[in-house]
Amino acid sequence: MAMVGLFWITADAVYVGAPPGTEGRGARLTEKGVEAGAAGDHRTWTWEELRSASVEGAPVRGASRRRLALAVEAVLTAALGGTGEPPEMLLRLETASGSEELPVHSAAAGAYDEEEFTLSQNLLARFVDGEASPRTLTAWGAIAGDTSPKRPERQALLRKWTGG
Repeated sequence: MAMVGLFWITADAVYVGAPPGTEGRGARLTEKGVEAGAAGDHRTWTWEELRSASVEGAPVRGASRRRLALAVEAVLTAALGGTGEPPEMLLRLETASGSEELPVHSAAAGAYDEEEFTLSQNLLARFVDGEASPRTLTAWGAIAGDTSPKRPERQALLRKWTGG
């Protein structure tokens, strides 16, 4: 499992944020669309029926605050034994009949890099437009191993996947 931008990637699945926890809350991206399930309520949206998909409420930090945030996080983790539940964010799906908000947990330790957040939003838009497929991410996940790449490599992957 590896995290690249807003995506948690395995050889079998791509999730927005963290994979579903014990409560089953999460959003999986497939070749066909978005799947979400929580407490026995499984729903799907095809890419064709979506007008847009975006993430709101994600913890994002700019480069200037990255070092300070890492230092504070390290102190809190050491002092408090962890920071508790990961932050919640929303995957907003726009369809012809309105919008849906799917709560998902952040997978970032602290906050997402600002550039990765923007590139991830662009990649979501390309999925909706049919210009990209989550299959590309799972193919990468099959050979990537279990560690997330460093920030420069994550950004390069997102640029490649967005066609930039």
